[in-house]
Parts: sequence; C-alpha cells; structure tokens
Amino acid sequence: MNTEVLKISPDAPEPEAMRKAARVIAGGGLVAFPTETVYGLGADAFNRAAFEGIYRAKGRPADNPLIMHIADASRLDALAAEIPDCARAFAKAFWPGPLTMVFRKDPSLPDWMSAGLKTISVRMPSSLVARRLIERSGCVIAAPSANSSGKPSPTNAARVYEDLNGKIDMILDGGPAEVGLESTVLDVSAAAEGAAPVILRPGAVTKEMLEAVCGLEVRLFAGESPERPASPGMKYRHYAPKAEVVVVAGELDKIVWKINALVSETACKTGILATDETAAFYDSAKSAVISAGSRARPETVAAGLFEALRRFDEAGAAVVYAEALPEDGIGAAIMNRMVKAAGGRVVKA
Repeated sequence: MNTEVLKISPDAPEPEAMRKAARVIAGGGLVAFPTETVYGLGADAFNRAAFEGIYRAKGRPADNPLIMHIADASRLDALAAEIPDCARAFAKAFWPGPLTMVFRKDPSLPDWMSAGLKTISVRMPSSLVARRLIERSGCVIAAPSANSSGKPSPTNAARVYEDLNGKIDMILDGGPAEVGLESTVLDVSAAAEGAAPVILRPGAVTKEMLEAVCGLEVRLFAGESPERPASPGMKYRHYAPKAEVVVVAGELDKIVWKINALVSETACKTGILATDETAAFYDSAKSAVISAGSRARPETVAAGLFEALRRFDEAGAAVVYAEALPEDGIGAAIMNRMVKAAGGRVVKA
C-alpha cells in the first residue's frame, strides 16, 4: 500500500482534498488526520473491517477501546443508551473540544465497537479538518492516535508517516497539533444514578474546569490499571520512546541536582527532558538535553512533550531522565503521560 500525503490548510481545508479523504473513509479505508490534540487514525466506526484495520495498522491490543468522533451532537443519540444531565452540560461547555465522555453503550451497537465493553467513548473535535472529514464522509469516525501502539502520540504528519507509511491509505497534513496531548476522558456512565463523573485520562479540560461547569465533584481515577480498560491510556505502557524513562520529582533545584548526579552514574547514552528554565543547567556534552517547553507556561510543555520524547530516539539515548512538573491544571495531564512513558519509574529528588 502506498500512503498518500495531502497538505491541507487547518483553517480553510481545501474542498477537493476533504472530498478525497472522505471518500477513503466512506469506502472502508484508513485516514490519518489532524485534531486539536494529536493526529488521529480514522475509519468508519460502523465498518467492522475498517475498524479492525486500525488495530492492525497500529499493532494495538484488541481490548484497548477506540474513541468515536462526531461532528454533530445529535449523533450521540445513536451511540449512548442515556445522556446524563451533567454530560449535556459538559458537551455544551467543551464540545467541540478536547473532551471525550464515556457513556453506557446503546444496546443495538455491536460489541466489537467497544472492545466488548458496555460503555462507549465519544468526542467532538474542535479541529476544522477533523469535523469536515466527519461531515463529508457521513460517518461516525473511530480514531485513536495515529502512531504505532505504545509510542509517543504524533503531533505532526511527519511522525505519522514515520510510524504508519505503507499501512494506511492517506495522511492529511494540517501542520502541528495545538494541544499536544490526547483528550481528557471523563466517565459519565453512572452519573444518572448520582455517581460522580470520573476522569479516566487527564487532558486539557481539567478537573477544575469540569467542576466549574457542573457544580459537582469530579473524581480522578486512582486505581490500578484495569484488566479491561474503559479508556485508552489506562492499561498499557504508553507514550514511550525506545529509551528507558525515569521521572525525577521534587523541588526544582533538587530535581536538577539529582538528574546531574544520575547522569554521572549512568554508563550508557543519556537524555534529559528539561524545560526552558533549566536546560542550561545540564551538560549537553554528556547528554542529549531537550526542552519540552516553559515551566511558566505548562501548555507549551504539553504541546512539546511527545515530540521531545521522539527526538531522544533520534539522539540514541538509552536512558532519559525527565523533570517532573507541578500537577495542577494541565500539569496533571503532562505528569500522567510522563509517568506512563516511564512505566511508573519515579525517583524522588
């Protein structure tokens, strides 16, 4: 298979390119496309062969569910068995945008659409390219991130091509993703019975933002990785470069001191995931030092994190020491991805 790459304007998507991509989706093919979070790999959610093609192209475990992408809130009625009042409030506040909600699945839907779960995950992206693709195809589009399973999610088309060239039909190159981290996943499946909504995967829509909308407590999932994950990013090692990643946490000056000490004790090629404020405190002759962004503007770290992790592979790092960030606001999502990339390895400075 030859993967076709089409350049497209993120703000004014060219109609012919959108028609061509939509025909691929409607015909049962696979198209990678930009969203505001990361690049997604899309297929017609109701076409089983296409749906299963996503898993084959990515090498994705069969029990890891996909997110359904819609461009019109009315499509939710065909996917969810019930829509709690709080979910309607969240949709009004954050759709289109980087929020996925987990609902009880409509019983008419086949089990393969939800990896055998009784729930289904749905979001409405704010990316104009993504919404136009959904609209033009006439499909609900199932889409995980457009990368090989387990690797850092792609925030530009070049990384999609690197992972999936020859495995998918088309890539829409709409430039870099804005947010850089996958959507917040919020479980509202039991909210109609009074249960608190639960964040299964943190993202740009934060706990504080959600609570401000509904006036309810929103909980963060704090259990072990479930045997049958209700959301992507819960069970398996994710977002990881080839290198072993170690997160170093604590006060900033102690983090810097600890990382320098760890580098001096490490015999193999090292990398340091730094920030703009600290990069100069590390010896670039000993390590590949890459800043993900500014600590003062954590949204820049979110946008740069996955690309930085991929660059360590290109630098040949065998071990990467990563600076922890405060876990308030989007920092919770950044740290979620860092700890996942590290397989839980966190060192206290």
